[in-house]
Amino acid sequence: MTAKNEDVLREVGPRLRALRRDAGVTLTALADTTGISVSTLSRLESGQRKATLELLLPLARAYRVPLDELVGAPPTGDPRVYARPIQRFGQTILPLTRNPGGPQAFKHVIGAGARQEPDPKTHEGYEWLYVMSGRLRLVLGPHDLVLPPGEAAEFDTRVPHWFGSAEGQAVEFLSIFDSQGARIHVRARPQRDSSG
Repeated sequence: MTAKNEDVLREVGPRLRALRRDAGVTLTALADTTGISVSTLSRLESGQRKATLELLLPLARAYRVPLDELVGAPPTGDPRVYARPIQRFGQTILPLTRNPGGPQAFKHVIGAGARQEPDPKTHEGYEWLYVMSGRLRLVLGPHDLVLPPGEAAEFDTRVPHWFGSAEGQAVEFLSIFDSQGARIHVRARPQRDSSG
């Protein structure tokens, strides 16, 4: 093995630890999700265990990142993001970014069907969302809001929140989530007054 390859493999453990901490996941929870023992995960993160394909594949699935990102593979020059849909919370979620440590962008699609009862959750971070089509119901703390197409919202995800279809119809929206809790800054030109 070349020295360069050894350097790449040496960086896998710290990268895995950073991903887990950014996601706010414990070793025990990750072990439950991946089927890899806590001790193996700990040794892998500390560099005491060599990264193998058998260990990295379930971790890539758990973190929803390409295998290339886990090992720090050099970029191929192709800027496209090949999103693999994730089915969660009655929605199809398409990752639109490949940056596991920074802000993450997603497209959410909620299909038409029965309306779901809100089940607000909290977690670390800050989220911004923009409704593309349909009407999105956002329950945020004491507020129960309906956002039509073209409307945006941003909030601290430590506030209990939930979103779903307002009327049982299909809804599509974009979200940007920052696990570090940094606010998303949106700049727009002020609208001109058409009366004068």
